Amino acid sequence: MFSTRDMPSPSSIFSAYASMTASIMLLRSMANELVPQPIRGYLYNTFGYLIRPRSQTLTLIIEESTGIARNQVYDSAEAYLSTRVSPENERLKISKSAKEKKLTVRLEKGEKVVDCFNGACFKWRFICAESEKNNPNDHSNNSISVRSEKRSFELSFPKKYKEMVLDSYLPFILDKAREMKDEERVLKMHTLNTSYCYSGVKWDSINLEHPSTFETLAMEPELKNAVIEDLDRFVKRKEFYKRVGRAWKRGYLLYGPPGTGKSSLIAAMANYLKFDVFDLELGSIVRDSDLRKLLLATANRSILVIEDIDCSVDLPERRHGDHGRKQADVQLTLSGLLNFIDGLWSSCGDERIIIFTTNHKERLDPALLRPGRMDMHIHMSYCSYQGFKILASNYLETSSDHPLFGEVEGLIEDIQITPAQVAEELMKNEDPEATLEGFVKLLKRKKMEGDVCENSTPDKAEPTRQQSKRRKVGCKQKRGKSNSGVHVTQIRTRRMRGCSL
Repeated sequence: MFSTRDMPSPSSIFSAYASMTASIMLLRSMANELVPQPIRGYLYNTFGYLIRPRSQTLTLIIEESTGIARNQVYDSAEAYLSTRVSPENERLKISKSAKEKKLTVRLEKGEKVVDCFNGACFKWRFICAESEKNNPNDHSNNSISVRSEKRSFELSFPKKYKEMVLDSYLPFILDKAREMKDEERVLKMHTLNTSYCYSGVKWDSINLEHPSTFETLAMEPELKNAVIEDLDRFVKRKEFYKRVGRAWKRGYLLYGPPGTGKSSLIAAMANYLKFDVFDLELGSIVRDSDLRKLLLATANRSILVIEDIDCSVDLPERRHGDHGRKQADVQLTLSGLLNFIDGLWSSCGDERIIIFTTNHKERLDPALLRPGRMDMHIHMSYCSYQGFKILASNYLETSSDHPLFGEVEGLIEDIQITPAQVAEELMKNEDPEATLEGFVKLLKRKKMEGDVCENSTPDKAEPTRQQSKRRKVGCKQKRGKSNSGVHVTQIRTRRMRGCSL
């Protein structure tokens, strides 16, 4: 027990406190005078960091895009987390297309998901931030604001699991999403969204439900096999392209009159390879930089289609078109298109096919036609007898031993008739006999009208038998087989007859 005699008096305690306070104030004043403000701030922050309790949680931000390219981790996480929803989730997005086997489930903004992997728990949160900005292509004073969304995922976990997340967990999600995509793959048709999002360009997509296949194409067997073999060789040569130092891509040019099956051949190639189709309309592109952004936003294992290339690259005329843009605003150039096809930017992606179509090959710039840009040229010509037999089997389920087939064979080789016209004629009647009789009458009428293969009518002053014979020989030569063969680097196909169902 302490006696009251040993305890300090209140006046002593107050004096000691006043002396200590004065000393502190003196030291503080000296510190303010002698120590610069930046050093004092650094010391304060260091002291606060040492005494502040440290968080044991690490959060990773996974954004939808990295600059101008999509983030593969984001796409994989979006697909993977759709299988990890729980009763605790309050808001979900549900969708389903006609060809999809199951419902597609996506998280709504703000929703959280807890996932366990190798005994550790990981918390996911979906973030969607909306913003408004002016349209970058609107140079008028009355600019229109464009609403855009910037989406991302937040992945939170204890810091001790950092190595596990980077080395095991995220690679597991990438592999799992790839397996899910292969199992439930539905081909997509992508088109350009002209209302620009925050990254500048955007593809919108719908399911590709075109039924065309190589079995239903009105194409001669040897030419059909040449295209199939070229596609098979392309998809199997990843290491070859890497070894020779070339981008893993292939270019095709489909040229010929309208209605000869160019679009159907594209759909057949997509269905055969299970590749998505990206339909690029150059008329909607303003600058060369937009082309580069679109290329980076195009997925691997895809077909990029540029239709009517002879019209699209006519840039000086396009500047005075119906788009209402000033000439100075349109900065898409032929050199930009060539760099997009075969320049350094074309190597940003693997296993891509670029298909160009045109009705007038002779109008194309020679720079577009060389190997490396348009590797295989496929001539889509008028319907031949072999093409007619395939169409008759598809539409009428009739074999080639029908008595009228011989008459069709003698007429169709001399007539300019597209596979689309043949298909339309075969759909007019459900009775095969009546349909074939009507088709023979059509061929005879077109022959009398002079709609022959050379696209010229006989001279009225000289309707001789010899002239008709010369025209028939010329027509057969036009349809004759090519002797040029198939090259490794470039395939020049002299004729190709295709049609859609």
